[in-house]
Amino acid sequence: MPAERVDIGFVGGQVLSVRLEESAMKGLRKSLERESGWHDLETDDGQVALDLGKVAYVRLDSGEHRVGFITES
Repeated sequence: MPAERVDIGFVGGQVLSVRLEESAMKGLRKSLERESGWHDLETDDGQVALDLGKVAYVRLDSGEHRVGFITES
């Protein structure tokens, strides 16, 4: 399965956009549910260390972006 775009929002408003494999996303979710402290996240661009106590949300991209105009018939 290809990597999917994930936005990780932090307390204070910063957002980190990364591409994650499904296993990395599942590992992050488990860590957020059970732990605090630091979590090493393996992304397509390299490893990121996250302070789990500062994570406000995780958003998985639906992939349904549309650009254009709506025309009425």
